[in-house]
Amino acid sequence: MTDFPFDAVLFDCDGVLVDSEPITNRVLARMLGELGWQITPEETLRVFVGKAVKDETALIEANTGVAITQTWLEDFRAQRNEALERELVAIEGAAFAVRELHARLNGRIAVASGADRVKVELQLQKIGILDCFEGRIFSGHETPRSKPYPDVYLAAAEALDVDPARCAIVEDTVTGATAGVAAGATVFGYSPGQAGHSDPDALRAVGAVQVFRDMAQLPALLAAWSRG
Repeated sequence: MTDFPFDAVLFDCDGVLVDSEPITNRVLARMLGELGWQITPEETLRVFVGKAVKDETALIEANTGVAITQTWLEDFRAQRNEALERELVAIEGAAFAVRELHARLNGRIAVASGADRVKVELQLQKIGILDCFEGRIFSGHETPRSKPYPDVYLAAAEALDVDPARCAIVEDTVTGATAGVAAGATVFGYSPGQAGHSDPDALRAVGAVQVFRDMAQLPALLAAWSRG
């Protein structure tokens, strides 16, 4: 499709392709409670959404008085992954959008997530779209800085040999949208009106050019986009 207005589409994962945030934050709230920080899953969503737990150890330590070790982080990831294996479902319409855009762009799509690679691959496998992203999965754990810095999106664009300015990025949080804008891409905000996703005004405030509620509409939305 030669007239498609973008050369590549880069997806966040959590909250965009998979409905993982409630699961992850329930595990996190329980484990923080065991350290002495009595926080609800709803509160952890507000505090940690769009952020890597490894980057928030100072905040955890300030609220618990406990030094967060690599062993604790690994235990959190193990318990989180067990819960995701049991309960994870796709964002409605995500599989359709991914396969449609994969076809339109001859495979020039990627996942650029702030999460660790094991989690991303587990989740994509669980919802049946890992094949669309083979060799094109990028983790903020593997870049010098994670979101809200643009490193993971710049790495994805470079690997696809695409100018970031010719990329569309799909994000659902202020942290991720900030990273996409900093990369020089055109950011589309997914905001279905549920906990764990930033609201439309917040996404627009950091530079999302358009906000939408239905992931199945994404291919048509991108195809119709005009740079003006």
